[in-house]
Amino acid sequence: MTLEGYVTALFFSYLVVFARLGSALIFMPAFGEVQIPMRVRLSFALVLCAALLPATPVQAAMPSEPLALAIMLGAEVTIGLWIGLTARILLSALQFAGFQAGQVSGLANAFGPSFGSFEGATMVATLMMISAVAMIFITDTHHIILRALLSSYQIFPPGEVMLQDMTDQILRAGGQSLYIGTAIAAPFFVMGVVLNLGMGLANRMMPQLPVFFVAASLLIGAGLLILAITMPAILEYFIETFQGWLIGFRF
Repeated sequence: MTLEGYVTALFFSYLVVFARLGSALIFMPAFGEVQIPMRVRLSFALVLCAALLPATPVQAAMPSEPLALAIMLGAEVTIGLWIGLTARILLSALQFAGFQAGQVSGLANAFGPSFGSFEGATMVATLMMISAVAMIFITDTHHIILRALLSSYQIFPPGEVMLQDMTDQILRAGGQSLYIGTAIAAPFFVMGVVLNLGMGLANRMMPQLPVFFVAASLLIGAGLLILAITMPAILEYFIETFQGWLIGFRF
């Protein structure tokens, strides 16, 4: 092999690695947040792919047919997007839980900046998502993310796409995300039922009581108190679930 051919094949192998890892990092929590400038994310992805290239099983060989080249790159981009989107779906559980908690405690109209979520996120949801991203770095989960990206080559060999399994797993991730969000918001549901039931009984006993003004302040205060008490357990539960998925990409 000539030097020109070797350099071309090496550059193609780097492009194949960047197609998967770069696509995954677009949506990956902590690495793909919209608050990080696009140039910074792109530069980090380029440097990371260059650093991890020797650790990947991608061969320094370039297909002779343009169609085979396009199919391989398309397969790698598909796998990378699947990894990043599934991880983002898991993170959206905190957005769902935060919206539900804000709805129950009367803070649904307190909108906050969109942090890796849809527009109109509540302050509680934004707080949960910011805390989760911070916990990813504090608990060294970002190292697990990088190891998971490398181990993805053992589950999905280069150029091979398991569409049936990937579709099944992303649907499972959606169900798991809904379950996590509901489990996190469960204390707020209980608090809302208990307080509203109590205020309803109080209104029946004292019709002149301004229930709306009294209940609103009680719900907000109780919601903030429960949020402060349960926040460590919420973040621990999410991080453990997220790490468990990263280890095997399965539920």
